[in-house]
Amino acid sequence: MAGLVRQLPGAIGYVELIYALQNKISFGEVKNAAGNFVRASIEGVTEAAASVKQMPADYRISITNAPGANTYPSPALPGCWCRSSLPTRPRARVLKDLLSWIVNSGESEVQTLSYAPLPKSVAEKVLKTIYSLQ
Repeated sequence: MAGLVRQLPGAIGYVELIYALQNKISFGEVKNAAGNFVRASIEGVTEAAASVKQMPADYRISITNAPGANTYPSPALPGCWCRSSLPTRPRARVLKDLLSWIVNSGESEVQTLSYAPLPKSVAEKVLKTIYSLQ
């Protein structure tokens, strides 16, 4: 898609921030809910995610057009779906170890990949969910 957009004068497309940065694709500003024009940034996505005051138990939220002066209006949140009860304790232990490593240690790597880290409140809630897996 990005290749076609580059070839067509006036074309507009959407790619991940990291893809645009790595491939030196120019991108513009987008008007957010506060009426400000902002460029995609790690900080803007983190601000949008932090705007969620009450995270539902199933984590199904939309942070599109989140409030805030610098929020990026069209962020995407990655997800991970797993069963709350696994067939064997060893599998549950491995899954819990992996997911807790992602939140506790892997999170420190996200900014080097131009991804936004989870807000602290969300990371804490995710860890509680991970620890409740059986």
